[in-house]
Amino acid sequence: MITIGMNYKVLRGKEEDFERMFRAVLEILHSVATHGTSALYKDVNDLQSYLIVSEWASEEDFDAFIQSAQFRSVANWGQEGILAGRPVHTVYR
Repeated sequence: MITIGMNYKVLRGKEEDFERMFRAVLEILHSVATHGTSALYKDVNDLQSYLIVSEWASEEDFDAFIQSAQFRSVANWGQEGILAGRPVHTVYR
């Protein structure tokens, strides 16, 4: 099992949209056998900063998911007026 931290900065006023999309993606992840759990955290000092902590069977399984068409469609949606910058992913070993 591996844990991935995904840091996102969201444009002001787009927080609810981002949180709604996370819930939709979480539903998709329930059907991915190599995915464990995921949770969304919000920075109380910076309400546009989020962290998604996600457990996967392996780093290769996570990489395969972020290369998938499903993930790409969400990433494209985020780049079109939701995210303030490129997300930063961190692998916790």
